[in-house]
Amino acid sequence: MELGKLTIKKAAKLLQEKQISAVELAKAYLEKLKQKEPELDAFLHVCEKQALAKAEEVDLKRQRREKLGFLAGIPYAVKDNILVQGMQATAGSKILEGYQASYDATVISRLKQADAVIFGKTNLDEFAMGASTEQSAFKTTKNPWDVSRVPGGSSGGSAVAVAANMSLFALGTDTGGSIRQPASFCGIVGLRPSYGAVSRHGIISLASSLDQVGCFAKTVEDAAIVFETIAGKDGFDSTVSPKAFYPGLSEKITKTLDLKKLKIGVPKEFFELGIDPDVKKLIESSIDWFMQAGAKVQEISLPHMKYSVPAYYIILPAEASANLARYDGIRYPLSKRGESDRGFREIYFKTKGRGFGPEPRRRIMIGTFCLSSGYYDAYYSRAQKVRRLIKSDFEKAFEKIDLILGPVSPYPAFRIGEKINDPVAMYLADIYTGLVNMASLNGLSLPCGFVEREGKKLPVGLQIIGKHFNEELVLATGHQFERGHAALA
Repeated sequence: MELGKLTIKKAAKLLQEKQISAVELAKAYLEKLKQKEPELDAFLHVCEKQALAKAEEVDLKRQRREKLGFLAGIPYAVKDNILVQGMQATAGSKILEGYQASYDATVISRLKQADAVIFGKTNLDEFAMGASTEQSAFKTTKNPWDVSRVPGGSSGGSAVAVAANMSLFALGTDTGGSIRQPASFCGIVGLRPSYGAVSRHGIISLASSLDQVGCFAKTVEDAAIVFETIAGKDGFDSTVSPKAFYPGLSEKITKTLDLKKLKIGVPKEFFELGIDPDVKKLIESSIDWFMQAGAKVQEISLPHMKYSVPAYYIILPAEASANLARYDGIRYPLSKRGESDRGFREIYFKTKGRGFGPEPRRRIMIGTFCLSSGYYDAYYSRAQKVRRLIKSDFEKAFEKIDLILGPVSPYPAFRIGEKINDPVAMYLADIYTGLVNMASLNGLSLPCGFVEREGKKLPVGLQIIGKHFNEELVLATGHQFERGHAALA
């Protein structure tokens, strides 16, 4: 079985026609996982027995002609900050080592209802704080295109699981680009839905106003299938909008979209901020493809974009400092108690000092400072004003256009260790992605070509940004580009 050519849709067809069984499919992917995992370090936990048991259950249901979901028998992986009942949930941190989830996140409940087969939990930057998956407390994940390079972050493990054919799709979270950037670096599709489209219930929070659950897949159509399954209203999450309703989405996006009616905006700021020349060339070539297809492309401006990274790295640490306060050594597994303990205060200091890695400690301290008396107005309040200006820039742009095109990252995958000691350089990886989260919009990363570095091809992603809850147009446009661009390659 050629796993590289399988998509969700193709695998589902094979299963439905009984050309293969769910157990055979699971065993094939588990074998690939065992081959690749020692080199790539994408997984923190593999649940082989559970996966095979679920696959057997799917085959039995099919034999009995019981109702099955469309994802029945499809293998998938889950970022380890998403709760799966009975499984570990470390968020890539020592402070949660040994913790097992007591309930399912809503997205997991929906995938279980769809009869998908979970393979395990994937590696991530600690508490999703990072852009390279080097900040994990447990291991460093490698890029399958060049193992000396990073896969991106923070959802690097999930991206690698799909790119290396260890699962057919994977879940991740995107707070400032943590799905789109790894998708770009690993040459796959990554969707960050609009804020309020997918429930965050059962997600280990980083920044509650920025976090969103999304997916990695081989194709845009596959991403739409997964998104359609996990999206929608949830009684456990009041931020999910009733507007988040996408029935039949995966079929709708495959219908021919008239690109001649499409108005596309290209922010001039995207090409003024130190973008790699080879990446710039590929993005411009992708934009030319849309122009040749008849779309109306025009230059637009997002004047407050230059303030997005500084504002983002005030808002995120502030929210993170509040969310991570619960990990105190009392309620979760890691507790540094001893004979010399004189009370809770000493336990807190010992636990947090040894449990959190350098990046969470850095952001907790920044966030706590920004929220402290005398500094709230100077930092956090001002950052929120910048956020409103960024949102206003997008609203004005979308009055004239339908979509925005641009790069996902200013550069292709960088070398492991290259930026780890320079937090500012690492933060700038979010320059094209973080402002989408700040404005609560949706963004899609899809492959648009390769650049060559030291004799190896490295993927580059095109980003398509859409209006709030307009995932259908974003995915339909991505599907058209995917088909047309692949035909030219």
